[in-house]
Amino acid sequence: MKKQIKLKVNGVEYEMWIKPYVREEIGLVGTKKGCDKGECGACTVIMNGEAILSCLVLAIQCQGKEISTIEGLAQDGNLDPLQEAFVRQGAIQCGFCTPGMIMASRALLNKNPHPSEEENKRGMV
Repeated sequence: MKKQIKLKVNGVEYEMWIKPYVREEIGLVGTKKGCDKGECGACTVIMNGEAILSCLVLAIQCQGKEISTIEGLAQDGNLDPLQEAFVRQGAIQCGFCTPGMIMASRALLNKNPHPSEEENKRGMV
């Protein structure tokens, strides 16, 4: 059963009738579906400034919220400095969980630009 929702993803407002999942509806597939149980972090996005595990959130819960995905970090064709750092340090590995790791890191750094090692560990959803 589809429901109508309004949400803002990467600065673009959408109004749509959707099934419980947004990924295929708007074509942003950079966020990966991993464990589907909230354990791995591959699906991490930022919703209203907080890192969340998107596999645990139904689209209807996003009504009126602002969501940022990995696709929204690059601006004007330039990678976000955090994305550049992951590439430069070889932290991209196979790339499957990388978008989630970057989004969790971005949420942490947006709140605290100079986190301690302990804050870094806790900030990775």
